[in-house]
Amino acid sequence: MSKRTIQFLLTAALAASCVGTGLSPDDGPAANGRLSDEPGMIVLGDRLEDPYTVENMNKALAALYPTKAGRVVLPATHLYVRFLPADERQYAELEALGVHLVDHPVDYEIVREGDWYHDPEIDPERITWQYAVVDADFDFPAGIRYELIDKCHIPVPGASTKADGDIDWEALEREAYRLTGNDPSPASTGSATGSGTKGEESASGTPTGRITIVDPALGGQPEGVRGVRVACNSFVKFAHAYTDVNGYYKMETIFASQPRYRLVFKNASGFAIGFNLILSPASNAGLGKGEATGMDLEVTPDADRRLYARCVVNNAGYDYWKACEMGTPAIKTPPSNLRVWLFQGLDSGCAVMMQQGVLVDRSKIGEWLGEFSVLLKVFLPDVTLGLKGKDSYADIYSQAVHEFAHASHFMQAGRDFWESYARFILKSFVSSGFVAYGVGTEEDHGYCEVGEMWAYYRQSVLYRERYGGEAAFGVSYWFHPQIFLQLEDRGLNAWKIFQVLSSDVTDRSVLQKKLISFYPEQKGAINQAFMRYN
Repeated sequence: MSKRTIQFLLTAALAASCVGTGLSPDDGPAANGRLSDEPGMIVLGDRLEDPYTVENMNKALAALYPTKAGRVVLPATHLYVRFLPADERQYAELEALGVHLVDHPVDYEIVREGDWYHDPEIDPERITWQYAVVDADFDFPAGIRYELIDKCHIPVPGASTKADGDIDWEALEREAYRLTGNDPSPASTGSATGSGTKGEESASGTPTGRITIVDPALGGQPEGVRGVRVACNSFVKFAHAYTDVNGYYKMETIFASQPRYRLVFKNASGFAIGFNLILSPASNAGLGKGEATGMDLEVTPDADRRLYARCVVNNAGYDYWKACEMGTPAIKTPPSNLRVWLFQGLDSGCAVMMQQGVLVDRSKIGEWLGEFSVLLKVFLPDVTLGLKGKDSYADIYSQAVHEFAHASHFMQAGRDFWESYARFILKSFVSSGFVAYGVGTEEDHGYCEVGEMWAYYRQSVLYRERYGGEAAFGVSYWFHPQIFLQLEDRGLNAWKIFQVLSSDVTDRSVLQKKLISFYPEQKGAINQAFMRYN
């Protein structure tokens, strides 16, 4: 079965909508689930000579400091290696060890920037080679295939010995670049702007800058892309930092040459945004080369749509996490390792929470999904978001916070509740033909009732907080999220409501009784709201 076929079946089976009609049979996702206007795969050119190899760094030392030649020998501080994980488990094992993996070799010329790469010698159905730089004494995990490419000496500030204490390490790195035929400061090729002064004097620096995004509905003033990881590297020398609430970042590593920059959609809050396959839980956006002093980027609606969408979802997640913590007691945040996948061919989303273990047991869903159930062993998203027809910041933002609200509910209600909820959605989807919610009379409809009331309610409130007005989402459905909106107007806010949504609240009648038991002083308001939408 090809990846495209698997991807289509996954989205058709699992992305039955929480906010729409699901996937049209004639409108599947683009190849490998990526948006059609993406930059595509990285195109490599010739292999370059790595200036950081032990051999090249010692040659540079001898050229700059002839009296140290033979007396001071720079040892291997790091190893440049590549891994070939057999499956996602091995990939995750490497990440858990703190190994920063990239899917392309870093000692090759980049002819065309892109967001991903797959080695042509590796079967397209398998995870490609993953390149990394590890400490020289790294303990390689058993069972994961790897190959040593180079032993390297990467200067670490403050690690000098007495013998090499007077070495100008920046000058040494520049000399290593010169000796290997690599210009340390070529013209910037990225679409973003450098934050330092152009010219020879800016060849060295510590990257700092700002990543922003424009929401036309809020006046068009740039706001920060919040909590996103900005990463860069020059050959095997890597650095990264997270942006703050205003989009500013500052790294600690000094670069003697212009590095390649990219955004890694692994937010500081913990959630990751992907867009293709399973091998990169957090997707990347290549920005090209920029000044060593840093790169600024402003993402606008008329830029790369896929990048724009990921930045919006990133901000929605960051804002949602912060909103959960504003009240007392706090609303539980989604799992810290939440994985979000974005699809073009869907006009809807779903919080299936599969990476958290929901629906992994095939025996519980086989009768509905049949051969589709094998997909659960390959793809493990928690949240899927459909981008079809969602061209504005507001559209993407509101759908994202809806699904994040579901993920909070999962943390409160637990896996057994979510198993029943997800089975109801899937059964309704498969049996009725792309209708996920049913009509409110089916067996176990109460799980959907409670879950969607909460998610649409939070979607409405968070949308209003950002954009103003009285927007109300989902009010035409049979489960009536306006009950919660009315209760909030009477003083029963989201933090109070959330405390009631435990595993035993499996339909509206139980919900009503438990709200009264928790907040007897609000009995009249609770009964009035439920009776109004009976």
